[in-house]
This record gives sequence, C-alpha cells and structure tokens, in this order.
Amino acid sequence: MYAVIRTGGKQYRVSKNDVIVVDRIDAKAGGKVKFDTVLMLGESGKTPTIGSPTVVGAGVSAEVLEQGRADKIRVVKFKRRKNYRRTQGHRQHQTVLKITDIVTKAATKTTVAEKETPKTTAKKAAPKKSPPKKTSPKTTPTKAAAKKQPAKRTPAKAAKKATKSDKT
Repeated sequence: MYAVIRTGGKQYRVSKNDVIVVDRIDAKAGGKVKFDTVLMLGESGKTPTIGSPTVVGAGVSAEVLEQGRADKIRVVKFKRRKNYRRTQGHRQHQTVLKITDIVTKAATKTTVAEKETPKTTAKKAAPKKSPPKKTSPKTTPTKAAAKKQPAKRTPAKAAKKATKSDKT
C-alpha cells in the first residue's frame, strides 16, 4: 500500500518502511509525527482512492530519525564588465523520516454531502427587515456638480509663459 502526502508545500509518495527527507518539521529525533493531509491512497492491482482535496479518515505515521541540514548551495550574482560579483551560500534545514504506518478508516456508504447536511429539517425564521429610512426634504441628495475643465491656453499666452520661464 502507498500514499501521497503533502508537507512543506511538496508532495511525497510513501510506503511503509520508506525513509524520506522533507523540509524541517518541529519534532525531536526519535519522536512521532502524523500527517493528515493524504492526497491519494493506493494498492497494487487496485484503483487508487483520490481525495478531494484529501482522503477523509486517512493518515500516515512516521518516526523522526534525525534533524539536519542539506548540502551547501552557492548563489552567485555576476554582471559582466561592471565589476559586480556577489557570492552567497545556503544550507536548507531538513528532517529525515521513516514511515511506520499508513492508516485508512473503512469508508462508510454515506457521502460527503450527507455528512454536511443538518439532521434536523426545522426551518429557521427569516430575519426581520428594518423599515426603509425616511429622508427629509432638506437632506435630499443632489447630483454632484460636474468638474470644470481647466481653461485651454491660447498660443499667445503659451508663448508669453515660455519666454518668462526662459528669463529665469
């Protein structure tokens, strides 16, 4: 049996006794971790169960083997002919996990839609509507006055302004 789980923004296909390396998880070495975001379950020779978005009642248990850091990567920025060079390094934190168990609950014949509908069919009372607000004749809304367009300059005024700015 295998499962597809999501952790750290990535998806992993896991089986029992698999050892995987994932982004850092807050757990000490030797501790237990449970993943509830199972996206798919499958067995060889059978049709896989695909969740929407997750498989209801499924989970994956894992044991933390170690906390560590990945190999160093070097990030280099370079621009030719500009004497610009920058080098930076980075080591990603990671967790090594051993998958101990894949848990599936026996699916009942009820659908998800049936689970979401309430069992009682009593109708709720409609909320009371407030009466419409009365407006006094003094506060009747008026249309906003149209904005005036700035006056266009005549060529004579534009030339006069240009000569004034040239003098300064």
